[in-house]
Amino acid sequence: HPRHPCYHGQEGLKHVLKNSDFLVVLLPLNDNTKDVINKKALSWCKPSATLINVARGGHVNEADLLEALDSGQIKRAVLDVFKEEPLPAAHPFWDHPQITLTPHSSSRSDISQTAQQIIAYYRDLPDNK
Repeated sequence: HPRHPCYHGQEGLKHVLKNSDFLVVLLPLNDNTKDVINKKALSWCKPSATLINVARGGHVNEADLLEALDSGQIKRAVLDVFKEEPLPAAHPFWDHPQITLTPHSSSRSDISQTAQQIIAYYRDLPDNK
């Protein structure tokens, strides 16, 4: 029995969403991941869940996200990327009280340095000491 099991497919996604307080999207965008965060996926989330998307805007169905926030299906969203960039001035994300927007100012990372930082952060988590 692995200490950190892996989940995949729709049932895996459902399991992860039902048990997560924070959902951080870090996926590549392709035919399988386009609109992966949609009405169905959001219905599996806890009402206390926060969605954080720092991958691609195409992962999130924006209308479904707004509906989930307005209905209390999820608590919050932190968005760094959008389907249309730059985000249009009239877009409802700008003024939504449960959405935090970040400036999408990422840069290329050195993979070995980044991997070492992630491992160090992971090892510093209270459950891993």
